Amino acid sequence: MLHHLEIYVSDQKKSFEFWSWFLSELGYELYQKWDNGFSWKYGGTYLVFVQTEERFLDIPYHRCRVGLNHLAFHGKSREQVDEVTEKLKERGIHILYMDRHPHAGGDQYYAVFFEDPDRIKVELVAPDKS
Repeated sequence: MLHHLEIYVSDQKKSFEFWSWFLSELGYELYQKWDNGFSWKYGGTYLVFVQTEERFLDIPYHRCRVGLNHLAFHGKSREQVDEVTEKLKERGIHILYMDRHPHAGGDQYYAVFFEDPDRIKVELVAPDKS
């Protein structure tokens, strides 16, 4: 089981705003907050977001480079995926693969893909119909 995941962000304020509403939707609770970061917890696993030092901001994140490609979260249902999709649109958050949404991962796969403020790809996937 995953204990925690730590992600460095370019703008802690924007990231806090983005991740707070989304993780709250999934049942995560704010776990820690300090001058340079914050974390959200669900069960025994937590996600940590830390402000990147200025000297390391010269090369922006890109999911096709070595490292993290995307974060995928379990949704409760297809209805939750649809509700989150509408909230993403209301917030002006870029949804990926709209031409294939909600089956961008394949016909049997019901999900929404979008990006956080640093363009880290995020996925919310509904459980299988079966």
